[in-house]
Amino acid sequence: MSAPANKPDEDNLAGFNRSQGVHHVLFELAPDAMVTTDCEGRILGLNAEAERQFGYRRDELIGQKVETLVPERLKEVHQHHREVYQAAPGYCPMNLRRGLLALRKDGSEFPVDITLSLVLTENGMVFYSIIRNTSERAEAQELARHLQFEQALAGLSAKFINLPSNRVDQEITTGLEKLAEALDTDRATLGKIDPVTGDILITHTWARPGFPAFHQRLLKGMLPWLEERIRQGEISQAERPSDLPPEACRERAYMESIGEKSSLVVPFRVAGKVVGGMSTDSFREHRHWDDALICRVQDVADIFANALSRKQADEKLQRAYAEIQKLKEQLEQENSYLQEEIKLGYSHNTVAGNSEPIRSVLKKAEQVASTDSTVLILGETGTGKELIARTIHEMSGRKKRPLVKTNCAALPSTLIESELFGREKGAYTGALAREVGRFELANLSTIFLDEIGELPLEVQSKLLRVLQEGEFERLGSSKTIRVNVRVIAATSRDLHAMVVEGKFREDLFYRLNVFPILIPPLRERPEDIPVLVWLFLKELGKRMGRNVEGVHAGTMQEFQRYSWPGNVRELRNIIERNLILNTGPVFRAEIPKLKPKSNEDMRRLDEVELDHFCKVLRATRWRIRGKGGAAEILGLKPTTVEARMKKLSIRRPD
Repeated sequence: MSAPANKPDEDNLAGFNRSQGVHHVLFELAPDAMVTTDCEGRILGLNAEAERQFGYRRDELIGQKVETLVPERLKEVHQHHREVYQAAPGYCPMNLRRGLLALRKDGSEFPVDITLSLVLTENGMVFYSIIRNTSERAEAQELARHLQFEQALAGLSAKFINLPSNRVDQEITTGLEKLAEALDTDRATLGKIDPVTGDILITHTWARPGFPAFHQRLLKGMLPWLEERIRQGEISQAERPSDLPPEACRERAYMESIGEKSSLVVPFRVAGKVVGGMSTDSFREHRHWDDALICRVQDVADIFANALSRKQADEKLQRAYAEIQKLKEQLEQENSYLQEEIKLGYSHNTVAGNSEPIRSVLKKAEQVASTDSTVLILGETGTGKELIARTIHEMSGRKKRPLVKTNCAALPSTLIESELFGREKGAYTGALAREVGRFELANLSTIFLDEIGELPLEVQSKLLRVLQEGEFERLGSSKTIRVNVRVIAATSRDLHAMVVEGKFREDLFYRLNVFPILIPPLRERPEDIPVLVWLFLKELGKRMGRNVEGVHAGTMQEFQRYSWPGNVRELRNIIERNLILNTGPVFRAEIPKLKPKSNEDMRRLDEVELDHFCKVLRATRWRIRGKGGAAEILGLKPTTVEARMKKLSIRRPD
């Protein structure tokens, strides 16, 4: 080493050595390194321990600035400490014990505690610096930290064995806190990669009071270098922001912006696939992450990953179990419904007839069957509307599931809503159990709403919502249920007239009337009667154990002349009744005597309506509104009566 630039004069050194003679032995044999300097910071002397600690001979340091023993980045801090102490009154010893490092001759650094004392000698003020190497103490602290961490790791491992899935999230948050305490860091965070957006969603986090918590979502591209390393399953560590590579400029800026001094991020895997990462951060001081420590942090991440994997599997199992329960419940409901269907029974499952009207009906049924369009079947009572509905269902893509039917006229208005849409337990008095409605039962199938014209107005709006949006709520519940149901409705009433009278919603009528099919009455297709007669004879004869060989010619002729006001249903009932009464091989039957058809009976409907309106209006002296008015007697709204009068060209006489 070259000679010092500012060598102290010989008289000053000699005076100093004489004044310190009595302390020479103590100074030389001290267990800590001791260095004396003048007020300018030049080294006046050092002991043997200082030579050993720093690796210099005395003659190499005498006269040099004491900052020679301080790392370059800490020289200004060291000089500042000396100036502050020199300006302090009383010159009490000054202890510097946090974050100090000393520099050896070979360039290596080691942690130290320094005690400064200012002593007045005959040659002026002299600084005594007692320098204690704290490496062994730091090593002992690090060992204690490692032991504490091992204990925490063992506790975590034991806690997460057989941990119920509903406690996993809480215990992970607690585990992050214990991890940070064992490492003496200030924040610990767990985040999962969103497989759809690529964002990192923060699922669990813990931070010491006063330190910033992590954002709930780290948007893709905010920290691209870190995100890519997590996805690649690589560990990211930084003792200080400046340690990050140039391509991590956003990560460096982020650490500096929040005052983060050190960071460690390890990936974690579920079922062998990287799904996120765990980080721990220090804000109070820079931290060195050695390999052994990183391995143990990775172990903690693996513990959390295994717990999350078990939770994920358990939740999947619970969802599957819930789905099985739902399917089981649906199967039980379907089974119960089918048992009711078997008890009720229906006469035949094919549409019989060769007439042009019935062939037209079947052609329409075939055309609409392959679609999911709503069908409205119109026709008089007993014409076989349900049979056409079954035919459409059996030709559709929903035929693998049973056709669900409801007769809207068979239930009181107070129960029809729960019958269609279901109810929750306690929805009303007497509702002792939850009940699945017909719409829910018909999901992915077809529902047949017979006698739709009898549906109460308050239920019509709910039906309209199902038709438009495919959703509803059970009675007594606010949970929305979505279904995929094909609706076939039927009625023997004039829905258009009911709309005019205000008894049926106009919007529901148009929503139902997408594809109307009109079934002609039996009296309009007498050529189908022989086919139907033989169909019913075979079906009912088999059930009764009867073998019918023929039909009496007179009986068949009478059947074809009769008007059949009850249509196909009346025909079947008469055949069944006469099979019971007549046991011979040739079928004979008696049918109701036909009433003579007067001109009154043969009038058109509008003629009958015109006559009836006029009678009522004359009886009320042409008063339409008010008590005893024509509207009240006819059971119509006054506006409806006026509309009918206009349609029928009824005018009040002068």
